[in-house]
Formats: sequence, structure tokens, C-alpha cells
Amino acid sequence: MTRAALWSGPVGAVGLELEGHLVDPAAPARRVPWGRIRAAVGSVGALPGGSRVTVEPGGQVELSSPPLPGVAAAVAALRADRAVLASALTDAGLALAMVGADPLRSPGRVNPAPRYAAMAEHFAAVGCAPAGLAMMTSTASLQVNLDAGPAAGWPDRVALTHQLGPVLVALSGCSPLLDGRSTGWRSTRQRIWGELDQARCGPLLGSGDPAAGWAAYALSAPVMLVRDPGRGSAEPVHGRTTFADWVTGEAELGGRRPTPADLDYHLTTLFPPVRPRGWLEIRYLDAAPEPWWPALAAVTATLLDDPLAADRAAAASAPVAGAWDRAARFGLADAGLRRAARACLAAALDAVPAELRPAVTALAELADRGASPGDALLAAARTGGPAAALLAGIDLPEGHR
Repeated sequence: MTRAALWSGPVGAVGLELEGHLVDPAAPARRVPWGRIRAAVGSVGALPGGSRVTVEPGGQVELSSPPLPGVAAAVAALRADRAVLASALTDAGLALAMVGADPLRSPGRVNPAPRYAAMAEHFAAVGCAPAGLAMMTSTASLQVNLDAGPAAGWPDRVALTHQLGPVLVALSGCSPLLDGRSTGWRSTRQRIWGELDQARCGPLLGSGDPAAGWAAYALSAPVMLVRDPGRGSAEPVHGRTTFADWVTGEAELGGRRPTPADLDYHLTTLFPPVRPRGWLEIRYLDAAPEPWWPALAAVTATLLDDPLAADRAAAASAPVAGAWDRAARFGLADAGLRRAARACLAAALDAVPAELRPAVTALAELADRGASPGDALLAAARTGGPAAALLAGIDLPEGHR
């Protein structure tokens, strides 16, 4: 497990995953039915940037780019793929709202995949059914995937991905409403993740070898689902049995001991804010419309992959390390987070690719005002209610407006 956690090598490759809430602009209060989703998404052929299209439990649509040489190439590929996807969705009378949490519709599952039904059953069994359903069906994120880098630098690199978390959560906050109401949080998506089982969704803590830390995390996390090889399905675990207890035989699940395939599957049910997958999955950013998601991708990759920017970001973010809840609740209204964010943005601007500098400059100007992408949703809700906030997150790529 430790060998698979991180792969040693140079940095530079970047992959992006961007989710959006699928909405019918003519009937925004209703979730799009599964049959209509399948027809619309099924009409999308191969995408020019190589992204995969998948559908999440609540009907959120995700574009996942392949790893590409640098954040500028990754953003360009994802923009091209979004344009093709937007065209197909427009033809079906649908659109994507790029916001961190659905501001209008109640949590509800539309994707009938058995894995998602089993996940919901497990969350209910361990006492976090509302947060589990909201996480699966009402949240959307921007995920930035980066190389792990040389093995000698893993402790510092993984530590910095966590230390930057509160700053980037505050910068990206684009989920101030949920289920038709203002929540009082800048990132309700991050609040929801905080309400889930932290043995599964909390950050990797401690220092030293992060690969060994990931192994310890995985062994102590409760098993969520047990695969049934004969039926090709997964059954929910109705309790808190750690993977270590299953390995040692202290607990028995599925009438057997675990296999390497069970471990691989278990790892797919762990959702820390930074997840080792050979590379580093940075999972704590809210989804946001243009120009914010490209700016957030550029800032995140630059602050971690450029050595000088990383050093400046480490110094700037140290005073707010661990302030996840403050970042989610107050965003850049918190003075300490605002100072750290402005310093991190200044470091990024000095190193970001030229083609992404306008978007990062716009984000820096937003941060100077103590604002975040979600402020536009609040403004829309004040005049048109939560439906207007959902529609405000619809940002069609160039050529489809």
C-alpha cells in the first residue's frame, strides 16, 4: 500500500476534475430525471482534450482531464471539452451550474448505481445520513491532481498541500446557500465534508513519511462497502469496522477475509481533502464558474509546483494552518485568512503561466475586497431567490452564450 500511495518523480503534470450541477433552466427547482441525463450525456462523443464525462449521485456532471504538461495545458483542454459538453447539453435543454453546493434543490439521489445506494445506506447506519446525502448529491468541486514529486520532498510537499487548504478553501468559497436557504457559511460544501466521519474524510495528520501515514489512515478507517465477487456488487457495512480489524480477523465481513482487491476498493471509499493516488488529489476547492475555476487551478498548481512560490506560500499560510472551519465559515472576511490569501496570490502571480495571469489577477482583485466567487450567488439570491443563485452559476463557454 505504501508503494502505491505516492510515485517518485519530477513535478509538472497537472490533471483537473470539474463538477457542475445539471439543471434545466426552464424548470430549475426540479432535478433532471435520470433518463434525460443519460440521453444528454450519452450524446457526447470523444472530447478534444481527452476528458472523461461521469455522472455523480445527484446528477452532477464531472469532466476529468488526463494529466497534461502544466496547468495552462490542463485548463485549455478542460475549457475545450466544456465547450463540447455545453453544446450537447444546450441541445438537450440543459446546462451546468458551476457552484460548490446546490443553492436551490433539496438533496436527492437520481443516479441509480448500486454503489451510491450502498454508500447512502452506510452513511445512515453510522449516523451521518443527512451529511452523506448532501455530500453525494448537492456538492461539486474543482479537483487539482499534481505529481507527488521526488520522494525526498514528500513530507514537505504533502504538508504544504494541507497547510494551504484553509487559504484555498477561503479563496474558492462558492457555496453560501443550500436547499433554498443561506447557510451563513462561505463554503457550505466544506462544512458538509466536516460533518462526515473524519476517520474517512478528515485530513491526514502527523509528519514523517506520508506514504506510511496513508497506510495507517486506510487501515484505521471504517470499511464502507464489501464487494461480492460472485454478483459483481458491493454491500454496505452497517457499523464501524476498521479495515485493520477485517485483516486481523477480529471482525469478519462478507463471510471472508479481505483480498488485495478489497483493499483497492476500500481506498476508493476514503475521501480526505488530499488523497494520495500515486499522485496527489487536492479535493478541497469549491466548483466555481469562469474565470474563477481556471484561476484557482492555476494558483493551486503554481503554489505547489514552483519552488519559489511554494516557499512564499508556506510562510504566508503558516499562521492559518489548520483553520479549516474558519475558512469555510468566514472565508476572506477573516483577517488572518485574507492576509495569507493576498500573500499567496502575490506569490502565484509572479510565477503563473502568462495565459492564466488575467484570471489570477481578477481573483487577486476579488480577494483584495475580501470577497469570493460565492458573493455573486448571494447577490443573485437577494434579488431573485435561490433559483436565481443556481442560474447565476451557469457559465457557458465562449461561443455558447
